[in-house]
Amino acid sequence: MRLKIINATIITPYRYIRNGSIVVENGVILEIKEGDIDFPDSDVIDAGGKYVAPGFIDLHIHGGGGHDFMDGTVDAFLKIAETHAQYGTTALVPTTLTSEKEDLLVTLDNYEKANATNLFGAQFLGMHLEGPYFALSQRGAQDPRYIRNPDPAEYEEVLAYSSSITRWSAAPELPGAIDFGKRLKQKGILAAVAHTDAIYEEVLEAYENGYTLATHLYSAMSGVTRRNAFRYAGTIESAFLLDMDVEIIADGVHLPAPLLKLIYKIKGPDRIALITDAMRAAGMPEGESTLGSLKNGLKVIVEDGVAKLPDRTSFAGSVSTADRLVRNMVKMADVSLLDSVRMMTATPARIMGVDQKKGTLAAGKDADIVIFDENIQVEMTIVKGKIIYEQKNRSVTTTNYES
Repeated sequence: MRLKIINATIITPYRYIRNGSIVVENGVILEIKEGDIDFPDSDVIDAGGKYVAPGFIDLHIHGGGGHDFMDGTVDAFLKIAETHAQYGTTALVPTTLTSEKEDLLVTLDNYEKANATNLFGAQFLGMHLEGPYFALSQRGAQDPRYIRNPDPAEYEEVLAYSSSITRWSAAPELPGAIDFGKRLKQKGILAAVAHTDAIYEEVLEAYENGYTLATHLYSAMSGVTRRNAFRYAGTIESAFLLDMDVEIIADGVHLPAPLLKLIYKIKGPDRIALITDAMRAAGMPEGESTLGSLKNGLKVIVEDGVAKLPDRTSFAGSVSTADRLVRNMVKMADVSLLDSVRMMTATPARIMGVDQKKGTLAAGKDADIVIFDENIQVEMTIVKGKIIYEQKNRSVTTTNYES
């Protein structure tokens, strides 16, 4: 339970600590400083000058390693958490798809069971319900059979059923969506605008009533539109204008380099969370796959580094991993490594309200740590002081000191 990392290039939100050391006891960081720290009877990890950063936090993720959170099994949750830990993710928010209420309740049950037994993967930070309250015209790859307007009887039943819901995405222009946002705010649940055709006036009202995050900016949301010859700002422009947080799928496919640069220029690293939006094919070879549950999900094809509907009219979720997001922001968007890591750590931690314990490397915080090289290839992932992933033939060395 005593761990020391030495010879590390430690990444904080604002600077590097060269030749730094971190000491951990019982899963909590005790001290960070330049040079060595006397900490006897501890396991020592020599980072070999590699980067040591806070563990990556993924706010929006559906699956990976051949599994989806809506497969109806506890094992799917655990396997997804283990898969993404290999790519530096130490905490994530399991995300649903638009579905029947009964399937949603089963998923919530499985979350509870998996959360109690998740010892070898990224930690869970509560459930994200994506839908079913969406604009049909902006459904993207969401199954149109299950899209509907907010129903107080339904969402009150779901809210009463589980205390594990931490965020919920909906289209704010739908009838009843504002009351829905108010209810989520009362419950301390993060409300987000998503799959929406809302114009600025509708987004503004939503923002004033609890909707503080834009789900996968640019994907499945309105831009500038014309109605009766007049132009209206859409959800995208509204997210830029308002002090609203945004999440972006920085896989290099959903958003090309110019848009990544634009979003970063306007919103800055403290308002942007990088998300994978990964479906089950993340970490798997390209080819045919399924978006959503194996029972009634949508058939998709994975090619060009992204999942698509079979007719190729729409993307169907990404197959990205957290390391790829950070790498793309550095190499495609010309963002500094410090800011790229911040958008994968400190900012999502703040958005989810867990920044007192996660998101930065500091004394008193959880020892959620990732070690990677100059190409952002992950060599080790540590969750609360426990090594849960080590790259084979890695150059980071570990020494065990028996007390």
